Amino acid sequence: MAQATGLSRTTIREGLREVTAPGRRPSEQTARIRRPGGGRKSLIHHDSALPRALDSLIEPTTRGDPESPLRWTCKSTRKLAVELTGQGHPISREGVARLLKAQDYSLQGNRKTIEGRQHRDRNAQFEFINARVRAAQRQGQPVISVDTKKKELVGPFKNAGREWRRAGNVEEVRVHDFIDKKLGKVIPYGVYDLTRNRGWVSVGIDHDTAEFAVESIRRWWKKMGKRAYRRARELTITADAGGSNGYRPRAWKVGLQRFADQSGLRVRVCHFPPGTSKWNKIEHRLFSFISKNWRARPLVSHQAVVELIGSTTTTTGLQVRAELDTNSYPLGRKTPDAEFAKLKLDPDPFHGEWNYLVLPRK
Repeated sequence: MAQATGLSRTTIREGLREVTAPGRRPSEQTARIRRPGGGRKSLIHHDSALPRALDSLIEPTTRGDPESPLRWTCKSTRKLAVELTGQGHPISREGVARLLKAQDYSLQGNRKTIEGRQHRDRNAQFEFINARVRAAQRQGQPVISVDTKKKELVGPFKNAGREWRRAGNVEEVRVHDFIDKKLGKVIPYGVYDLTRNRGWVSVGIDHDTAEFAVESIRRWWKKMGKRAYRRARELTITADAGGSNGYRPRAWKVGLQRFADQSGLRVRVCHFPPGTSKWNKIEHRLFSFISKNWRARPLVSHQAVVELIGSTTTTTGLQVRAELDTNSYPLGRKTPDAEFAKLKLDPDPFHGEWNYLVLPRK
């Protein structure tokens, strides 16, 4: 009771004694012991300038005080109490906490709401992508969402999250996240089938290039897509505006042209507007579940990464296949103008830089 109420044990024992005392009337048991106005006065009663002093420390930016001693440090109750005491307002950190709550302050984090400048055709591009995807699905043609997942260090490093383990059986990992020169890091590139709820992840060990991105799509088509869509004539790809599969790199379009030539598929690409990668379906339908599946599990080897990705499932039927890609993808390769001019690209009338069709040359 003392821990729950904050009262002293002496007070609680006295209260129990009075309540259980025989022969006392209820009015006597509930009678007020302390007369109105008794007890210690609040800090504000003795120091009326205290709230203003605290407010100037907690909100130095809005108060226009760039010289505030707490402008560039964490505003904890302990530091606020030390600073206020130094300014002649003696107070404990518990008193600071009570005063902050009384002034409607609370512990808050950051909220991602500022997206920067938005393209004027942002919503129109979303509607265009949705229309293309639905049309392809109605015709029984494959539609995939592609992207690169966050690069991960390989080795006994800490991985965020927690999992159930026996008490005292904590898995030990390295204190510092210095890259292991032998194991390096992995680059998971994902391909998510929007219609069948199936995922493919190529685990690269070199560089995240456009060549690596197209190779991942080629492997998905060879190992999964071709069998599922035996009558496919056109492949629709939704991708981010930047990165290895962005709309600017020439190597991305050159790689897709080679894939179209080899597979005989028409490849239709729709890029999300700049700054809207979070709307890409693969982020919250595949990558998020992979992160949950390997939470608190050190990625000790390449095989462990592949197995953890491949064992990812959901109650909605998601199935994932993963494969290690040991190929080399050097950076800095240039695409000559003559080679780019040979591409068989058909830009769409609506933002042809974002929406285009790659036709097979054979």
